[in-house]
This record gives sequence, C-alpha cells and structure tokens, in this order.
Amino acid sequence: MSTSCSPSTSSTAISNGSGRDLAELEKRLGYRFSARQILERALTHKSFSADHNERLEFLGDAVLGYVIAQILHENRTDVAEDALTMIRAELVRRETLAEIAVELELGDFLRLGTGERRSGGRQRTSIIANALEAVFGALEQDGGVDAARNVIANLYESRLEGVGRGSLEDVKDPKTQLQEILQGVAMPLPVYEILALDDSEPNPVILVTCRVDSLGLETRGAGRSRRVAEKAAAAQMIELVNERV
Repeated sequence: MSTSCSPSTSSTAISNGSGRDLAELEKRLGYRFSARQILERALTHKSFSADHNERLEFLGDAVLGYVIAQILHENRTDVAEDALTMIRAELVRRETLAEIAVELELGDFLRLGTGERRSGGRQRTSIIANALEAVFGALEQDGGVDAARNVIANLYESRLEGVGRGSLEDVKDPKTQLQEILQGVAMPLPVYEILALDDSEPNPVILVTCRVDSLGLETRGAGRSRRVAEKAAAAQMIELVNERV
C-alpha cells in the first residue's frame, strides 16, 4: 500500500470520539488528511450527529465508480464494454465495499449512536460499506480525484488483478446478483424486455431493458445475444438499486 501522504495541519494524534486514533486509519489508507474534520465527518453515522456522512457517501459513490471505470478502461483493453460494466458492478457492489472496510477495521473508527453501537452497527454491512464510500468522498474533497484514485487503486489492487481474468464466469452473474438483492428486501424480480434487434451479420446487436417497477427504475443493455444484453442491463441496475435499498 502506498504511503504517500499530503501535508497535515497537525502531527498530533487525534481521536474522532470512537476511541481510535485517526492517524491509525490514515496509515492504513496511505493518506494523511490536511483537514481531518472531513475524515471525521466521513466516519460519523446519522445516529450520532446531524453533521453526518451521507453527503460524502453520495460523492464517494460517484468517485469510486469513476475511478474503477478509469482503471478498467486503462488496464483491461482485452475486455469488451459490456463485460467491463459487469466487472465494475462486481467491484463497487456493497458486499465488496464491506469486505474492504472489514480489512481496514473501519467499523472501529465509526462514530455511532448508542442504539447502533449496541445492535452491532460497527459490523453491519450497509453501515461500513456506506462509510467507506464516504471516506472516498472525503479523500476527493481533501486531496482531489488523484488522491482518491491512489487510495482506491491500492485498496482494490488484488481485486483488480483477479476479477474477470480469463473468463467472465469469474464474475458473479449480475442477473443473479440483482435477483438476490431484490429478494433480500422482499421486492418483485426485475422484468427484461427486448427493445430493439439488429440481427445483421457479422455483428448482431440486441438492446434490452431491465425494469424494477417497485422502484421506478429502468436501465438498458446491449450485446450480441439476449443473455449478454440482459447481464449488461442488470449490472447497471445493481448500481441504481444499491443507492435505494
């Protein structure tokens, strides 16, 4: 992991109220914040304070998606666009974020309200995944996109090396992922429909839609077969659904 750090306004160890020194987390991230209050906000759940991390989470979600797309575009020239969409969906999904958060022991640094602490909030997938996105947003605010990219690239290094290599079977089918997500929150399954078909040789193209009517969401995917097109649409839908549930 890179240890390149930006200048800090103070070399004094600072706790954010969770009982853990923020310098420990900065070391794990490989980045020292110039404005540590931004990092503190990223670690603050809404159950703890009105000055919480949800806006940084919103920003971090966009930053992560952009950075992962940029890295894949630069380094996976062997993979077609529809497959890249699937790979990105696998890398940015909530479960992957939670895995990385656990590796960082991020939950130990969170500021949670009493109820959330007592109910196991420090280990809850949704809370720690959202907090990691908020940290990515805080990195962009403090050091710009390049700072966020450096940290994200380091944290994702092994996953970027492994995911999708050799065969897309390495990536969990996004249609299956989407189905599991919706079933997990007791929502109806998505509906797939063919929107357009160009079966001219040698490069036929099928365009399909994926709808989650209970959330009012629709995405589109294209591919050389209906199966590939549906996977591409499902991968995009996963990103939208994860923002809602």
